[in-house]
Amino acid sequence: MIEHIPLAQARRIALAAQGFGDRSALADAPINQGHLRRAIDRLGLHQIDSVNVLVRAHYLPAFSRLGGYDRTLLDRAAWGPRGERRMFEYWAHEASLLPLASHPLFRWRMARADRGEAGYGSMRLFAGERRAEAMALLDRIRTDGPLAASDIETGRTGWWTWSEPKRMLEWLFYAGHITTLTRRRGFERVYDLTERVIPPAILALPTPDEATAQRMLIDRAARAMGIATAGELRDYFRLDPASTRLAIATLCEEGVLRPVEITDWPATFLHRDARRPRRIVAQALLAPFDPLIWERARTERLFGYRYRIEIYTPADRRQHGYYVLPFLYGEHLIARVDLKADRAARRLLVQAVHWEAGAPSEAIAALETELQRMAVWLDLNTGLA
Repeated sequence: MIEHIPLAQARRIALAAQGFGDRSALADAPINQGHLRRAIDRLGLHQIDSVNVLVRAHYLPAFSRLGGYDRTLLDRAAWGPRGERRMFEYWAHEASLLPLASHPLFRWRMARADRGEAGYGSMRLFAGERRAEAMALLDRIRTDGPLAASDIETGRTGWWTWSEPKRMLEWLFYAGHITTLTRRRGFERVYDLTERVIPPAILALPTPDEATAQRMLIDRAARAMGIATAGELRDYFRLDPASTRLAIATLCEEGVLRPVEITDWPATFLHRDARRPRRIVAQALLAPFDPLIWERARTERLFGYRYRIEIYTPADRRQHGYYVLPFLYGEHLIARVDLKADRAARRLLVQAVHWEAGAPSEAIAALETELQRMAVWLDLNTGLA
């Protein structure tokens, strides 16, 4: 018989899988590289986003789970000397930082891009009719060293507007020929040959076939979520539906995943290693791109909380603000906090707070504590806008 999981229990399973409820154990210990590595291994990735109104999004998931930590730890793990690297950049759930050990699991995607079977249409041209141009650029990097798009392009470009050289570099990146060496001021990506960036021991790891790699990615997604629908499992690493169905079926046969039932949910699966805590004690401000909430339908199912990022909404049509962070208190999302870092004045601006119906009164003090913790982490002072 298929086990029925109450929604409250599903929520606790999901929160525990995502690393919430454990922060108190770290209260008296400085956060080190080991804590950071375990946090990103648990999640499988940190999503990258260009918006820097508060702090860049890839720094926030570790803060939400661990508390204040030295951000240079993450910088060194992602873009530091080769011997200190613990992460690499690639397209997973959008642009992402991933544990180095997962590099072999994305080589099938790199191979598809190299064949022109993945990526935007304007990028796929470089796998075919314009391949010689891209290979010439690759040879230039091999001979002359690392390059950023701004080193070879003219004209105005931005995060959403790619020049010809940028598209060429991004195809080489997607196809695995190059990767990110570092990030310049302004967060511009600097590319170098993959074999000069990724440690040799990682490159020497065997490459699984597509089906095996996709099955391993679904396993990792299920571990990171604890309990999830097929669509949520697919979305975590942006796999296609057919590959996801095959991977889920195989993992169910192996006993790694188990079908369960949650009232009004689509077909749902529980990972065999998922914890089932009786209670979650947590408080955290969450990035808009945090893995707990990035799949908005899942957020509504788990928390009854409808969340939309309003960065791209005209100011007069925004409901809650520009860069709004959900506030997790206990086992519920109970507020939306519009935050901005005024770096010139060294202030954390709390521009608006919107409480959910039924939010407990003691949560006000908890939010104030969390805002103070964030301000200290960002070397800012708190204050209302």
